Amino acid sequence: MAQLLVRDLPGAVVRNLKRRAARHGRSAEAEHRRILEAALLPDGPHGTLKEWLLAMPAGGRDADFARPRGRGARGRRVDL
Repeated sequence: MAQLLVRDLPGAVVRNLKRRAARHGRSAEAEHRRILEAALLPDGPHGTLKEWLLAMPAGGRDADFARPRGRGARGRRVDL
């Protein structure tokens, strides 16, 4: 992988980068990398599995995915 050194950044840019990185739970270097990837590789990789999962919209309430219980519930006995 190549390296990139950016010189003479205004202090406000560095502070805002660090704040943004903290909000996303990343180092400033990782946040800088994500910003560059998003700007320059819009069709490329877009983060980790964790980031993909956190970006997903809510899928409903837990009750929406509850398995039926009692009479009429389908299933089979499993010996472990």
